[in-house]
Amino acid sequence: MIAIDTENTGLSKAEYWEDLFERYNNRSNDMDDDAQPKSVKRYRFFLVACDGDTVLGFIIGEVRAWEFGSPPCGWIFAVGVRNNIRQGGVGHTLLEALNDRLRKAGVSKVRTMLARDDTLIMSFFRSQGMMAGPFIQFEKDL
Repeated sequence: MIAIDTENTGLSKAEYWEDLFERYNNRSNDMDDDAQPKSVKRYRFFLVACDGDTVLGFIIGEVRAWEFGSPPCGWIFAVGVRNNIRQGGVGHTLLEALNDRLRKAGVSKVRTMLARDDTLIMSFFRSQGMMAGPFIQFEKDL
């Protein structure tokens, strides 16, 4: 994941990815593939697409509840696919796998946030049926 992110962004953020993997990897398995959850919890998902030992891409998401007044929904934090295999369906497959897990976790909506000038990822999410949602981000320099 670190190599794919570095390839895609031009920035090496190894410590960030190691911390994220540790947080998402060390969780109890509240739900197996065939079970329905008892209630909406903060499910976390870190999915990886591989061809043998080669990582092709990844997607990270979770269920969050009541942030910004929103009922429980899925959030996508990161998605990455190797540059040389983009538009080959890996991102679509990862997103569908995450969507399936989010549905099983009891949510019916998925959201993400991205930079306005990141046209590549914006095009990907739009091609997957996602569109602008009801929230507006605000920020202030400190």
